[in-house]
Amino acid sequence: MEYGCIGRKLAHSFSKTIHSRLCNYDYQLLELEPQQLDEFMRSRMFKGINVTIPYKQDVIPYLDHISDTAKDIGAVNTIVNKDGMLYGYNTDFSGMKALAQNAGIDFKNKKTVILGSGGTSKTALAVAEHCGALEAYRVSRSAKDGCISYDQLYACHSDAEIIINTTPCGMFPKLDDTAVQLDRFPNVCGVLDAVYNPLRSRLVMQALDRGIPAAGGLYMLVAQAVFAAEKFCGEKFCRRDIDRVYDDILREKQNIVLIGMPGCGKTTLGQIIAQRLGREFIDIDEKIVEREKMSIPDIFAKGSEPLFRKIESEVIDSVSCQCQAVIATGGGAVLNRHNVTALKQNGRLCFINRPIDKLPVTDTRPLSDDRKKLAKLYETRLPVYRQSCDIEIDADADIAAITELILKEYGFDS
Repeated sequence: MEYGCIGRKLAHSFSKTIHSRLCNYDYQLLELEPQQLDEFMRSRMFKGINVTIPYKQDVIPYLDHISDTAKDIGAVNTIVNKDGMLYGYNTDFSGMKALAQNAGIDFKNKKTVILGSGGTSKTALAVAEHCGALEAYRVSRSAKDGCISYDQLYACHSDAEIIINTTPCGMFPKLDDTAVQLDRFPNVCGVLDAVYNPLRSRLVMQALDRGIPAAGGLYMLVAQAVFAAEKFCGEKFCRRDIDRVYDDILREKQNIVLIGMPGCGKTTLGQIIAQRLGREFIDIDEKIVEREKMSIPDIFAKGSEPLFRKIESEVIDSVSCQCQAVIATGGGAVLNRHNVTALKQNGRLCFINRPIDKLPVTDTRPLSDDRKKLAKLYETRLPVYRQSCDIEIDADADIAAITELILKEYGFDS
């Protein structure tokens, strides 16, 4: 391996995808168990590597030189082999700083708490202090290595203004996890999360729902990779390069989620878009029928709407974990805020707003099987669709035209 990333679990790493857009070198992902690290590092059979969890501190004894930033933080995420000598750097510092700047979060004179005790938490502490934080504390369950405990956090620092999560809480596959609940911190005005899979963790979603500036770790991941690539190939990049790669990766990974009234065309549009982009198409109603082995009217007949909504939420939770899909939801999916949050973790929601007079009535949809029911449903749900969506498409046009509008909104050329 000439260039690549080492870590213990890399199945969901975006690093290879990012580096492929930066430089013309072969970049590999190499999973190592702890007992394999010594042989790999002693062999020095690489030109440049990134280092991720859990080895950012473990690699330090093998290095011949370490940058002042990495030395101060006590963690290395980038190693360059120069004529057999290993040089260690911490590009996470610049990545975290770029993430905060891109999210519009200013540390100056603000109390900051950093959740976690690993190498990334030390990086976040260094960034906060460098950017003028009034106070900054690392938090861990054990309260060791200079950290305070969560009990101390709640007792003495509930006035924190910026929260940074560097723990694995909320990372795939445990998307529901959060290290803290934001309602315990009334003064929070900025949230950053190093987690990038999902694209927006539950902690980030909590902040965004409250109108608080927040961002997940994808921008940091891209930025640190750009700074690492500079070390690898000696080429200088700029902010535009970070933004370009970030936009590309986000567009590629983000789900396209279609919401709207029954009969507005979500399934048809979703199938066309998925085929155009070479993506998997997921129809939530079809998944429900497949799982329950009965039709939706039969599910309603069996247990009424509450049973159906419970099943619907379970199915949405299961499909929201994945990326690069086109998802068509049922008409009432967004009535449950939990579903909206789940779908937005890896996707943007597009409301297909078809005029009421062009919506069909069918007996396969129990809540809109006559024109009167349909009109009432539209009136009730319209504000919910608009509150939930990221994009609204006027669907008073033919399928081809609507398809092009949706693709354009998601950044795909026609």
